[in-house]
Amino acid sequence: MAAAPGRLTQRHLNRALLARQLLLERARVTVPKALERVGGLQAQYAPAMYLGLWSRVDGFARDDLTNALETKKVAQGTLQRATIHVVSKGDYWPFAVAIADERRRWWLAATRNEVSASEMGLIAKRVRARLHEQSPITRKDIDAIAGDAHRTNGVNLWLDLLRVPPSGTWDRRRADIFAAGRDWLGPPPDDLTPEKATAHVVKRYLEGYGPATVAEIANWAGLKPTTVTEALGSIATRTFEAENGDALVDLPRAPLPDPDTPAPVRFLPVWDATLLAHARRALVIKEEDRTKIFSTKTPHSLNTVLVDGQVAGTWHFEKGKITFDPFGRLDAKTKREVTAEADRLAAFHN
Repeated sequence: MAAAPGRLTQRHLNRALLARQLLLERARVTVPKALERVGGLQAQYAPAMYLGLWSRVDGFARDDLTNALETKKVAQGTLQRATIHVVSKGDYWPFAVAIADERRRWWLAATRNEVSASEMGLIAKRVRARLHEQSPITRKDIDAIAGDAHRTNGVNLWLDLLRVPPSGTWDRRRADIFAAGRDWLGPPPDDLTPEKATAHVVKRYLEGYGPATVAEIANWAGLKPTTVTEALGSIATRTFEAENGDALVDLPRAPLPDPDTPAPVRFLPVWDATLLAHARRALVIKEEDRTKIFSTKTPHSLNTVLVDGQVAGTWHFEKGKITFDPFGRLDAKTKREVTAEADRLAAFHN
């Protein structure tokens, strides 16, 4: 770790993000520990979480994640920003408790209050009663109780449901089998207050994405900035200044690599959170390239390739091979590095 300057450049923040996301160097850690270090991974498309871990964990194999899901060491649920994430068992309840109220408020506002909170509460009770009779249950079971797909999606915010194996895995990607979090993982700890849970979530963000502004933490977690500020008051922190003068907050001993640290080629899946708005300051995507990744035609984003810590193109897997589509010209050395990593990723797919 380099000595920390008072003002951090985008290059400082880029290398800090890569290091904390295990993209500067693959880590030799378990799947639950890796997920804790990066703040969980988005998992709307089941293979994305496998690919995200492959790029971050040394020696990762597909069965490592599937086994962790089956043995309940990790879990998939509707968490930050009301999207499906895979997190460690230890992180699930702090995340769920911290953002419960905001997730519901956000969903009701997004639906323009076409459905009331009381109606969703009643539907959640009926689904919970069904789970007492039989667990797990299918998406069709929930649809029958909720009445339509829209309300089924909302149930996740009033009842902590988990997507459980064999659904939502590499071999069975459809997410249509659910269990209650309390039944699958056990209930939340008795001493887990919303305040304690929020502090936990804020620390996880800084461990995986910091240094950051309060607004960036709030954007990622789906919390109000005032809530984040209150949580920071209970956490030991240090502060920096960004190039534009914004105040950045960080954990005392979190990695801050030298900005000239070489960054290896890395392949990322769709929905990788390093590309989202909260990480924009680290310039993982050049602004002129952002519309090549995110558009109305690709709201899920695209598979991307990092070269020297920035998106340099997209990739796809077809007929046993990885095809790389660069945004610009690459030198011969970089082409060799991309090809070598692509070959390793193809082997992982096969």
